[in-house]
Amino acid sequence: MATLAILSALAEEQQGLLACLSQPVCLRRAGREIWRGGWQGQDVLLALSRIGKVAAATTTTALIEGLGATHVVFTGVAGGIGPGVQVGDLVVATEFVQHDLDASPLFPRFEIPLYGRSRLGCDPGLTALLLRASESAATGLAGQFNQITGRARSTVHAGLIASGDRFVSGAAELHALQQRLLAGGHAPLAVEMEGAAVAQVCFDYGIPFAAVRTISDRADDAAHVDFPRFVRDVASPYALAIMSAFLPSLSNL
Repeated sequence: MATLAILSALAEEQQGLLACLSQPVCLRRAGREIWRGGWQGQDVLLALSRIGKVAAATTTTALIEGLGATHVVFTGVAGGIGPGVQVGDLVVATEFVQHDLDASPLFPRFEIPLYGRSRLGCDPGLTALLLRASESAATGLAGQFNQITGRARSTVHAGLIASGDRFVSGAAELHALQQRLLAGGHAPLAVEMEGAAVAQVCFDYGIPFAAVRTISDRADDAAHVDFPRFVRDVASPYALAIMSAFLPSLSNL
């Protein structure tokens, strides 16, 4: 049986998921509390990656090495930076790049040293299932977040996401970041702080990985505005709806 690890950076992003586990047991690995239980016939691990690439890598390694995770999915929030990516939208990752990785002149900027690549792809099969579940959630929750997002229905996007150990929250900073990435041939749809690290650990272990992010802001000067409310009232319900639609499809893998 597959063991699915569901990761989020913040407890608020996973609110409601723990209640779905049957016979939950709290385990401790690497200073983390990890909950294990059943959900729709699947063996599920729930964990908080914490914030940043190093913390996310530690958590992912503990899930794989210590608890036997066979599949990993990340849910959470991100800043939207691609054209047409708006607050309240969902972005399903197809690849990840580290926007703060620069080992030049030894290696080209953004390239992961000794990997021969700057991007790490998500598992195609798992990503297709997550994309379908995200579309289902966007349809099912249409109209519920109008007062927060100002839109009747969220759009689901799929593409590149950039990760780095910095909360991007200014228009000038965002523009400079986009220019650097575009110069390297990368045009991400969203920016966050953990996904690329999880992708790299899963790549090393040969573990299928997929990720979806709810867009909480445009990574600009308003990125900090009422973030807690958005996570609680929009991102958390989306995570629950997406995972509820996603889990039954795991048997198709």
